[in-house]
Parts: sequence; structure tokens; C-alpha cells
Amino acid sequence: MPTLKYEQIADSLRRRIADGEFGPGELLPSSRDLCEQWSVSRATAIKAMEILRADGLVIPHQGRGFTVIETPLARPAGARHADADRITGGRPFRRLGTPEMLTPPSHVADALVLPSGRQALHRARLVMLDDGVPLSYVSAWFPPEIAVACPRLAQSGPIAEGTTHYVRRQTGRGPVHGTDVTTVRLATINEAGHLGVKRPAAVAVVLHTAYDQRGVPLVCEEGITPSGLWERAENYPMGEGS
Repeated sequence: MPTLKYEQIADSLRRRIADGEFGPGELLPSSRDLCEQWSVSRATAIKAMEILRADGLVIPHQGRGFTVIETPLARPAGARHADADRITGGRPFRRLGTPEMLTPPSHVADALVLPSGRQALHRARLVMLDDGVPLSYVSAWFPPEIAVACPRLAQSGPIAEGTTHYVRRQTGRGPVHGTDVTTVRLATINEAGHLGVKRPAAVAVVLHTAYDQRGVPLVCEEGITPSGLWERAENYPMGEGS
């Protein structure tokens, strides 16, 4: 299926941001400039910018245009519905430690369909509330073939375009299906330390696995959230006979 023009523009700008051509706080080309460069309508140029805004890459300024976001956003694990975006669901985060190849816990290995003892690339982040209080400790595990094809995943700094877009750009594989499994247990010593809670402390655990077009796992994320901060609300229609 051919890529639409506004998607091409968004991908081009995403690469330029990822390559450092436009840094945090810097102004992107105006819609008029994009119209001239790509021979498209203003509506198409604006739609491309809206894609980047939904990705949490840029923010609009009245009368100025769009600038690259200065504070990277990340989402807690799970709830990656097709209409979800990093602007509405994203929060400031802090990268923890250095990404490295580790042997994942058995439940993560099972989700990634990895043989026993096989390593995966581990990245960890601490998602924060607006007041700086830790909200969720998230461990992301990438299969070894993804780690090899996407070397920037092994770097400590945030990936401006987001890991999903980076993996898709490097491999041609993107998430088309996700599974979330939510459980409740007590926090480990390490988790309690990151979240700033005293043990014993109940936590909600969301295990999110994203699959590509062939049903092959792309990443498994485990989000740990203190019970007092975890909430899930759903709205759905009900028939008269329900």
C-alpha cells in the first residue's frame, strides 16, 4: 500500500529530528515551506505536523508554527490502542541505567517466544507525574534480532522519534496487535526503590506485548505502578437487555 503524502512528509521530518537537524525547542519548517518543498496543499502539510504532534515530537505555537518538544514524553506500559498517542497518554520520564543484553524473566521470555537462557535487550525508564513523583517503572525487552537491526536502542539517551517509529524505520516491521495482561503483586526491593515506596507495597503489573504483521513479537514491556496510583476506566455501550 503506497505511503500517503502527509505520511511521507512526517517520516522525513521525523528522520531529520532523529538525526539532530532540528534540536529541542527549534522551529520546524513552516507549512508554507513544506507546501513548496513537497508540492502539496496546506491541509496536507498541517496533517503531517499533526502526526508528529500526536507522536509527542512537536508542539504548536500560535503564530510561530511547530517546535521540537523539549521534554521527551513516554507512556506507561499498555493501553496502546490505535487511536492512542503520546500527547494524551505520555508523561515526562527518566531513563534508568544503560541498555544491555540480559536474560529476561521467564514470563517475558515466554511472551517474546525466546528459548530458555536466550538474552534480550533491556531498557528501563521511570515515568513521572507532573509533580515529579514516580508513577510507573517500565522495563522494555527487545528480541535479539531487533537489537541487532536497531543499534540506537542500545544507547542511553531517549530516541526522539520514539522506539516504535525507529524500529519500523530500521526493520519495516510495526505493531499491528497488542496484548496487555494485568496482575497485582507485591513490589520487589528494586521496584520499591525506583518507585519510592515502602515494602510491603502492592503494585499493579501490566505486561504489554506488541506483535508485527506476522504475529511475531516486537517488544515486551512490563510496567510496575503503585496500587494507589493505578487506575483503569473504560466506557462502553450497553444494550437494554444487558
